[in-house]
Amino acid sequence: MALSAAAASAAAALGAAPADAQPANTPEATRARVDALYQQAERATQSYDAATERVATLTDRVRGTQSDAARGQARINTMRGALGSVVGAQYRSGGVDPSLALLLTSDPDTYLERATFLDRIGEHESGTLHRLRQAQRGLDQERATAAHELAQLKQSRAEVARHKRTVEAKLAEARRLLAALPAADRVPYGRASRGGGRPGGPGGVLGALGGGSSPASSRAAAALAAARSALGRPYAWGAEGPNSFDCSGLMQWAYAQAGVALPRTSQAQRYAGRRIPLSEARPGDLVTYRADAGHIAMYAGHGQVIHAPYPGASVRYDPVGMLPVSSVTRV
Repeated sequence: MALSAAAASAAAALGAAPADAQPANTPEATRARVDALYQQAERATQSYDAATERVATLTDRVRGTQSDAARGQARINTMRGALGSVVGAQYRSGGVDPSLALLLTSDPDTYLERATFLDRIGEHESGTLHRLRQAQRGLDQERATAAHELAQLKQSRAEVARHKRTVEAKLAEARRLLAALPAADRVPYGRASRGGGRPGGPGGVLGALGGGSSPASSRAAAALAAARSALGRPYAWGAEGPNSFDCSGLMQWAYAQAGVALPRTSQAQRYAGRRIPLSEARPGDLVTYRADAGHIAMYAGHGQVIHAPYPGASVRYDPVGMLPVSSVTRV
């Protein structure tokens, strides 16, 4: 009887499988999958941005270290030349023993003056040799540093390429899924309708906002004006403006117009100022989404943010509650 019951349960489960699997083929399920792919691509884009920024930093450092090494080599060459001249002169003089030279000289007073001078030359030579050895050690260290930085640069460039492949694969899969939808279902859809957040209503996001409708500072006002000027420009992953942007690229560009240098990634940007509660958000504040800080936008007031949403969309307004808010930062 137990075996019969188990078999009946298995049969029932198998019979129910097609019904359970069916929703996976619906337009709603496809759009949910596309949205998940966009989120994964967004995280990979932030990793790509971080690796690209590191490549730029390392490139500058390598150039500086190589320049320092070249200058160090030039100094060593000069010091070696000076030492070579002194050694050559001593060799040509025959290196006669000082006591014997004193016995043979016809002018002991002149010899003693020359001996004192030669002693001073010897002291100078010894000091030059010491400085040469120090310079050589410094040059060896600079070359070791340059080699280490070049290895880091090579690794970072490989990371850039890897993250780029990840982003492109996710976006290609999203495009494939969207293309497979019926034409009637292949219409633009907003992140706000998929994010699960809803402005307004009892306990909604708008109900939690009370920071004011004016920017908290002149730089926030200038950054907000810059972000508004970018409305309608396309999203492009890895782009920093002014003609296209990814989400953190838009924030960095907008604040650069206000004279403020923000880091490149959304994960770093959320720490670029003072963290405040969502209830105190004011226009110009940065709003970071999801626990991984994979998306970032700028609060524009009245429960809205300006952001670069995802590939195929343009910079636009959306409700601040379009995705789960993880932090708000006042720059």
